[in-house]
Amino acid sequence: MEISGRRRERSKASFRTEESVDANQNVLSNGQHSHSSSATPSSSTLNLAYGSTTPPALSTSNSATNLQSVNGAAAPPPRPYASPSVTSRQSVSGMSGLGSPNSTLPTSQYAPRILSISDNSWVYQKVLLIYGIISDPATQPLEGNLTVSRLDDGFPPTLWPVSESHFKALVYLTPGPNRLRFDFTSPKLANGNTSNPIHSSYLTVHMVPPLNAPPLQLVILLGKDSPGTFDAVPARIEREGNGFETAIRKFRMAAYLWQAFTAEQMARNRLGRRVFRMDEEWVTGTSNYRDRELGTMRSEAKIHVIRSSKTVAELRDPNIAQQNPNAKDRDGLLGIAAEAVRDYLKPLPGQKHYVTVMLMDAHWDSGANLITGHAALQGNRGELHISIFGSQALQSYPTSIEEVVPAFSDCTPTDTNYVANDLNESGSSWEAANIGIGAQMHEVGHVFGCPHQENGVMLRDYVTLNRTFTTREPYSTRTKSKGGLVLPKDECTWHRLDCLRFRAHPCFALPADPPRHNDDSIQVWPVENGNAMVTAASGIAFIEIFVTGDDLCHHWQEFGDGNGGGPIQKQFLLTEQDLRSRLPDDKKKSKLMLSFHSWGGGSHDVSDFGILTSKVSRVKLPNGQMGFRSSKLGFSQMEDSQPEEVILTSVARTKLLTQVRVYHGFALDGIEFIYDDGSTQIFGKKGGQPGGSEFNLDTRRGEYISGFYVRSGVWVDGIAIMTSLGRKSAFFGNATGGSGHTLIPPRGYSIAGVTGSCGRWVDGFGIILAH
Repeated sequence: MEISGRRRERSKASFRTEESVDANQNVLSNGQHSHSSSATPSSSTLNLAYGSTTPPALSTSNSATNLQSVNGAAAPPPRPYASPSVTSRQSVSGMSGLGSPNSTLPTSQYAPRILSISDNSWVYQKVLLIYGIISDPATQPLEGNLTVSRLDDGFPPTLWPVSESHFKALVYLTPGPNRLRFDFTSPKLANGNTSNPIHSSYLTVHMVPPLNAPPLQLVILLGKDSPGTFDAVPARIEREGNGFETAIRKFRMAAYLWQAFTAEQMARNRLGRRVFRMDEEWVTGTSNYRDRELGTMRSEAKIHVIRSSKTVAELRDPNIAQQNPNAKDRDGLLGIAAEAVRDYLKPLPGQKHYVTVMLMDAHWDSGANLITGHAALQGNRGELHISIFGSQALQSYPTSIEEVVPAFSDCTPTDTNYVANDLNESGSSWEAANIGIGAQMHEVGHVFGCPHQENGVMLRDYVTLNRTFTTREPYSTRTKSKGGLVLPKDECTWHRLDCLRFRAHPCFALPADPPRHNDDSIQVWPVENGNAMVTAASGIAFIEIFVTGDDLCHHWQEFGDGNGGGPIQKQFLLTEQDLRSRLPDDKKKSKLMLSFHSWGGGSHDVSDFGILTSKVSRVKLPNGQMGFRSSKLGFSQMEDSQPEEVILTSVARTKLLTQVRVYHGFALDGIEFIYDDGSTQIFGKKGGQPGGSEFNLDTRRGEYISGFYVRSGVWVDGIAIMTSLGRKSAFFGNATGGSGHTLIPPRGYSIAGVTGSCGRWVDGFGIILAH
C-alpha cells in the first residue's frame, strides 16, 4: 500500500495535549453557561487576535515564538467596486423592522461591532464565522443574545449567546450579496428585550463559489450488508435517529465547520479568505430547522454514499482495527476504502481526486474495549488522495447551524455501554464532537499535503475546536477544568505552514486568481562559494529548515506571494550562513535538512544541505571549468543500484551532440548521447522498448539541450528533453507516474552532463551544470 509523505506525516493514535486552567462552570438548558467570575479582557487582548498589530514581512523567518503576531484580521481581497468600511451600526426605530437602516438615526453604543470581517468583503464558502463585541468588554461586560437575520429572509434568524460582551456566530451565505442584520438583546439594557430590538448593526458580505478549483469530496462508506446505522445512545436514537439520513446531515454540518474554521484561519494569516470547496447537490436544505419543516430546496454539500464489496463483519475485523495493537494489518481499512472510492469515482488518467471518507460501520465493542471498523489514516493511491475516519463520535455532531453551540456545550457524560470514549478524551458529548470533527479535519489536512506540526490542528490541538464556535467552554473531563470565557487567542489554529501549503494548493484556488502555472516544480542547484541557487517557475513560497533530531518543523523562511507580502521570487541565492542564522545557538552547527516549496504546490527535499554545497558536488570538466552536481530526483534505493554519471563530450567543443536516444518502458532505463562522429555516451541501461526512441537536434541552428522534464517518485518514471530553440521532445516512459519536475539550470548556467544512479532501471537523476 502506498502512503505519501514522510513518516512524520502519518496519522498517529495519540499526541501530547496541554492542560487548561480551572474555572467554575455549569451548563444551562438553553445552551449558555454560568461560570465563576474571571478577568475581563482588555482592548489590548482583543488586538492580539483581531487588532492592528502588523504581521512580519513574508521575506523573514518565522518560528513558534513569533507565529502569534500574524493572527491579525485579514483585509478582504481588493475589489474596485466594493470598498471595505466599518460595519454600519444603527439605532433602529420601532417601525423600522428589517428594512434598510436609516443613516440619520444615532448609532447605539450597544450595537454589535463585527471585528473579524469588514463590510462588503468577499468570501468563498457557504458558512461564515463571525466574531465581535458589544460596547467595550473591559468597562461594561454584558450578557445577552445576538440574533443574526438576512434582510431577504432567505435563511431563518439564528440566536447566539453573548458572553461578557463577546459573541461568535455562523452565517449561512448564498452566492451574491448577503445583507445581514445583527441585533443585540440583554435584560440589563433598557428596551433590551423588546420584540423589535434597537441595538442593531448591518453587514453586507459577497459570496462567490470557487468553481474553478477541484473539490474535497465527502464520502460515507458502508458495508455491502450494512443496515446504515451508527453508534448512538437510546435517547439520541429516539430524538434524532441514527440512520444514514441523519449521518448525512451531521457529516455535512461538520464539513461546513471545517470550511468556516479554515477560511477564518487563512484570513488571520493574511492569506485571503481562501478555502477548499465541496461538490454540491440540489436537495432539501438540512442546515436549518425551517428548511426541513417546509421542504425548502437548496444547493448543499454533496455526501456520496458508497457500499463496499466487504461485509460489515469484514470491516469490523479486529485484525484491521487501527486501535488494536495486535492487528495484523492496521492500515487495511485504508486500502478497502480506497478501492471502493476508486471503483465509484472511476478517475481518469491524470485526474486527481481529494476525498475524505467516514466509515459508517465503525462500532464500539465494549467487551473488547476496542473501536472496530475505524481508522484515522491518509494515503495516496495514484491520483486518489484519500483519508478515512470512523463514525464513533457522530451522535455528538450538530445537524444544523442552530445546533452548533448546543453541541459544543453538551456536558452529557459518554455512556460507554453504547458509544466509545475515544482515546479517553471524549468523556462528554461536546468533547466527543471535538475529537470526531477535529480529528477528521486533521486527516483532511493530510489529504492537502500537511505533515504533523509543532502546534495546531496538525498536532492535536483540535481537542479545543469548540472554542472557535463558542464564547464559553464547559467543564472538561479531559483536563478536569471548569471552563470559562474563550476568546480568539484561546482557539485552536491551523499552523502557519499549513496555511502556506493551502495558499499554494489547487483546491484553494479563487476565481480571481491568475491561471495556475503548469510547472509547479522547485529545484536547488549548488553553485560557487558553497552557495545554492533555488529556482521555481511558479515562484518560491517557503523553505522548511530541519536539523538533526527534528521530527517537526520549527524554523522556516517565507518569500513574497505577489500581493501584500512582496514580489514573487523565481530565483534566489541561498547561503548556509543565512540559513544557520535562523536557528537557535544550540542548533547552528547541526546538519541542515531542507524542504523547498513553490507557489505552484511543488516541493523538493535536500537531505543534507552541507553535502549538496560541498566539494562532493563539484566536478572538474574537460574544458577546465568547474561543474556542479544538482540534487537528485528519485531515491536511489533499488536493489543493486549503482552511481552513474556522464559528462558530455560536447562541453570541450571537440564534438557536436546531434542526437539523443532514450530507452524506456514503464520507467526510464537509460539515455544515450550520440555525437557527429558516431561516438556515444550511455547513462543507465539499454532496456525497455527495443532500440529506444530518438530525438534529433538541429545542429545547423546551434540547437542544444537546455533542460529536462522528469517524472519521478521512488525511481525515475520518464523524461522529456527541452532545447535552446524552445522545442520539447515527446515524453519517454510513464507519463502519469510520480510527480513532475522541470530541470532547467539557473540563469547564467548550462547543462554539462547528467548524474544519478541505476538499478534495474534509472532510480536517481540530476544534471551537472556549469557557467
